[in-house]
Amino acid sequence: MIAWADSARGHLRARGKALEYQCLGPAPNDSPTLVLLHEGLGCLALWRDFPARLQAATGLGVFVYSRQGYGHSDPANMPRPLDYMTREAVDVLPEVLDAIGFQQGVLIGHSDGATIAALHAGYQQDQRVTGVVLIAPHFFTESKGLAAITSARQAFETGDLARKLGKYHRDAAHSFAGWCDSWLHPDFVAWNATDALDNIRVPILTVQGDADPYGSLAQIMVVEDRAPGAVTQLVLEAVGHTPHLEQLEDVVARIHEFIRKMNYNT
Repeated sequence: MIAWADSARGHLRARGKALEYQCLGPAPNDSPTLVLLHEGLGCLALWRDFPARLQAATGLGVFVYSRQGYGHSDPANMPRPLDYMTREAVDVLPEVLDAIGFQQGVLIGHSDGATIAALHAGYQQDQRVTGVVLIAPHFFTESKGLAAITSARQAFETGDLARKLGKYHRDAAHSFAGWCDSWLHPDFVAWNATDALDNIRVPILTVQGDADPYGSLAQIMVVEDRAPGAVTQLVLEAVGHTPHLEQLEDVVARIHEFIRKMNYNT
């Protein structure tokens, strides 16, 4: 188990990989914990100010880490299997939660990380998870999303994206390929993760920008249609794929409101 301290950084091991992490606020044995799960090209650093602002608003512990293949964590085994999000949810995330001494709290995911949060809540039935926040989640492929990923590949190969990602990832080409090559694989078009939603009985907050190039509002409507628990939606006008960065104050406030209903005394 890691030695939790406010602002502490280090590496923990899960599934044989060293994963970089940061802790903010009180430890899991003193407070509920918010666990952040990043997007497909994200990492610990790319959450920017969001974790600290969330911790300050809620007073709860916040745990952030980079999945394998991202940031300064160990590389992932390549090629990634097309069910990599399910494997992260049911194989890796439980080891991470055990390593931090997680006792109760909320999973907060963005994009791929939101899908991983939902898959964990739906398939694992983890009694420690008392709520889920899904920011720009994906549950099935859409032509607009695949087109946006194709554009991102072009930007990586011929534009400035590789240099930008190189500031945050140990091996930007490895990080990019692990995401892009999976989503653009011919067999991935049939990918669908909506079954997990049928088993999520804890409260869910979905956050979606109506100008998100990677997914339409259908991605959050399916949550409301299929999840048996309470679902709250936040749709932000003229906001793209990173609502928590584009509308930081609004998103933090809505997450805080969502968490306050859990009687955490925040």
